[in-house]
Amino acid sequence: MAQTKPALSGTDLIHADDHLPNGLEVAPSISVTTKGFGLDDINPQNPTRHVYSRYTQPSNTRAEHVLSKINKGHALTYASGLAASYAAMVYTKPTRIAITGGYHGVHMSLNIYKLSRENGIEVIDIDDEYKKGDVCWLETPLNPTGEARNMQHYADKIHAVGGKLIVDSTFAPPPLQYPFKWGTDIVLHSGTKYFGGHSDLLCGVLVVRTEDEWKALWTQRTYLGSTMGSLEAWLLLRSLRTLHLRVPRQSENATELVQWLNQAAGGKAHDGIPADVVDHVWHSSLQGKDANGWDPQEQLEGGWNATFAILMKQKEHATLLPHRTRYFIPATSLGGVESLIEQRIASDSNAPPCLVRFSVGVEDVEDLKDDLRQAFQAVTDRSENESVAVTPT
Repeated sequence: MAQTKPALSGTDLIHADDHLPNGLEVAPSISVTTKGFGLDDINPQNPTRHVYSRYTQPSNTRAEHVLSKINKGHALTYASGLAASYAAMVYTKPTRIAITGGYHGVHMSLNIYKLSRENGIEVIDIDDEYKKGDVCWLETPLNPTGEARNMQHYADKIHAVGGKLIVDSTFAPPPLQYPFKWGTDIVLHSGTKYFGGHSDLLCGVLVVRTEDEWKALWTQRTYLGSTMGSLEAWLLLRSLRTLHLRVPRQSENATELVQWLNQAAGGKAHDGIPADVVDHVWHSSLQGKDANGWDPQEQLEGGWNATFAILMKQKEHATLLPHRTRYFIPATSLGGVESLIEQRIASDSNAPPCLVRFSVGVEDVEDLKDDLRQAFQAVTDRSENESVAVTPT
């Protein structure tokens, strides 16, 4: 019986750029800045030669072809996720932006964009009423909790007034979800995270539905000057080759950890997790159907996101935990092959002080459980010892 081709094909990731000139190299070389003169006959999406890397360069073009294939659209790369976010604002020219929560850096980028508009931009909640000229900016799954939002609901709502839906899908790259299936107009990724996957590059990605939209974004990117550097593009291309191996493993690991940690929610002791440590666990896999019958699993067709958060019972525990783990590295960012942990308030002042965010890597999941068991025990032992030390005799 014929086997069904996987949603995210390793063949596509490795060979989607084979038609571009490469000579006899197995891995493409890192390209340099300047190559020649004359832009008149260059097709920026499928260049047969390169002139100046702010326009096109070989590694970047290759990465964009792979990203276009796996995202089922037309992908353009940027120097960082926030550079892509700003480019999306410039391109859509909203009179109002509907945005609620999510990555704090996008809100800061929006504040910078407001400075370029004479009358500023009104910011409304995603559940407010929309009107002509609005753009809905939806992050799903949501940073830092990893909870999912219903893309189709917001697509229908914004399209009813002629507006556009931008979805930040950073937490759920292919094969986890495909936003164009659910009415999205522009897909945004911080490629620094899962597309990069090794915590060693900065990248942003916008994916649009048509070639004309891509060309308009390319022109704006060229003169905003937010093109990726050659080294970063080369690193990105290297990383994309293994996306189909990394992301499903990260998803499986995270889902198992979430289910395990959730047994300790409410302060219960469970399987080596001490009592009075874990208060709450957030993750799309724990949401279930909402009041309207929407099930996040329909949207996250390829697996649950690999980043989630817990609320700890005590702020002190949340502060200490990232520095008591052995395999989880105490750092912000996410999406790399190594697992990361952070007390979120250290990088986002609006986060609850007891919230700890996890980005799960590709390690053996039982080793990650053991690491958290000993770390939870270490922070509770310290609290108990300090309590004894200050008890009057």
